[in-house]
Parts: sequence; C-alpha cells; structure tokens
Amino acid sequence: MKFFLCVVGMVMIIEGLPYFGFPENMKQMMKKVIEIPDDALRKFGFVLMLAGLILVYIGKM
Repeated sequence: MKFFLCVVGMVMIIEGLPYFGFPENMKQMMKKVIEIPDDALRKFGFVLMLAGLILVYIGKM
C-alpha cells in the first residue's frame, strides 16, 4: 500500500508541474482539447493506458 501511495503521489506531482509552471499555456491547451472529438480522445487514452501497462510489466520483470 505504501508503494501505491508513493506512485499516486508522484503522478500527482508530475501532473501538477505544467499547471504550476505554465498556467496560461495550460488554459490554451484545455481550449484545444475541448475541440478534439471524443473518439480521438478515447483512442489516445487507450494508447496511454496500454503504454503504462507495458511500463509496469517491464518494471516488474
């Protein structure tokens, strides 16, 4: 459980960096993301999840 909490904490730190460092750019990026079709976002999310799963698998070897 400690490892899981550390991983979640690290993800939160990495996710927060762009918002902290470049808030204006992030606002512009969010406006662009809204214009992307749902299907494309869904495919992108799937690819990211698959890549994450592969990295976890490699890390556990």
